[in-house]
Amino acid sequence: SKKVTITTLQSLYKNNEPITVLTAHDYPSGLFIEKTGIEICLVGDSLGMVALGRKSVNQTTIEEMLHHCRAVSRGAKTPFLVGDMPFGSYETSPKDALRNAIRFIKEGNMEAIKLEGGSEMAKTIQQITSIGIPVLGHIGLTPQRQSSLGGFRVQGKTAKQALKLLDDAKALQRSGCFAIVLEAIPAPVATYVTKKLQIPTIGIGAGSGTSGQVLVQQDMLGIYDRFVPKFCKQYVKLDQTIVKAIETYREEVKSRAFPAEEHSYAINDDELKTFYDIMKTEEE
Repeated sequence: SKKVTITTLQSLYKNNEPITVLTAHDYPSGLFIEKTGIEICLVGDSLGMVALGRKSVNQTTIEEMLHHCRAVSRGAKTPFLVGDMPFGSYETSPKDALRNAIRFIKEGNMEAIKLEGGSEMAKTIQQITSIGIPVLGHIGLTPQRQSSLGGFRVQGKTAKQALKLLDDAKALQRSGCFAIVLEAIPAPVATYVTKKLQIPTIGIGAGSGTSGQVLVQQDMLGIYDRFVPKFCKQYVKLDQTIVKAIETYREEVKSRAFPAEEHSYAINDDELKTFYDIMKTEEE
């Protein structure tokens, strides 16, 4: 299939066709996205939790992100590749943010970056987009700031919060974002914000009125053990399938059922006899 570009995404948006986004964190998960026609592959900092087992995304470093980005890019060739800037890699100054965004393109093989925050990040985003790096915005529940939000809670539940979300979305659009992630926002609010913008919105727990949807791959495949967010649909419970397969393997090894003949290599009978004869002579 044809390589997905910003132009592809803009034409999907124009035609009112939902944009599909899924996270990946390594070569196999990138390959799954490659094989299924998902348009945007996001290497999300959620990998700090779902792939590295941490309690929060905030400990994820830029070096880790770049390492995972490179792995994903070897599997996901067709989708548009977006790298998630981890906590601390863009907040200190627009200059730092720009330097780190460039690393995602040069060292991470990404085509765009994602960063969290509203109007306070406008200057930073402007700086990054001005040199030709596409930016995906992210407002609503911003996981990197969950401590100040009182945990993973729905945002935009009051009229005042909804107004702030709309202002933030417009500020991100003005600063040059090619799209914005709306996370954990009441569906009517997300739909309203989407209608007021000229760029796509990508929802996660924001209803079906957005321009597209994103999920974390481990969540939707049922391979993350700690919790499933309310907004995530588990399309399969892969953990059960995997555990069963590994248990079977263990049992077959214990009972010597594995490896069977078809998993083993043979040797020519004459060669084997010669080998035994040599050994016999040596032993004598």
